[in-house]
Amino acid sequence: MFSRLLTPRWVLAHLVVAALFVATFFLGYWQLTKAEAGGGAVNWSYALQWPLYGFLGLWFYVKMCREEMHRDPDADEPGASLVLYQRPRIDTTGDPELAAYNAYLAELNEKALGQRGNRDR
Repeated sequence: MFSRLLTPRWVLAHLVVAALFVATFFLGYWQLTKAEAGGGAVNWSYALQWPLYGFLGLWFYVKMCREEMHRDPDADEPGASLVLYQRPRIDTTGDPELAAYNAYLAELNEKALGQRGNRDR
């Protein structure tokens, strides 16, 4: 279950989120020192907002990880979603070569749909 979150892509995301989470506290501390040194109300508000941004980002990231763990891994397979399909009409008027080619394509399509139907069962 947790192995999905240990792929190289997710590990990189974990490291980036951890670094950004820590950075928000350094930025909050920096704004706090500016506010204590005589800064205005803006510095005081940023001193409170930076850690809040860090916790908010961490909350969203944890939520994203939980959704990834509960996601169906087969949902990303091609053909897993509903596809509306209309059988092609074969134009038999006009060019006989074109009609033969269209019939050949329709036959290939029927075979592919048959194989897909057998696989889904």
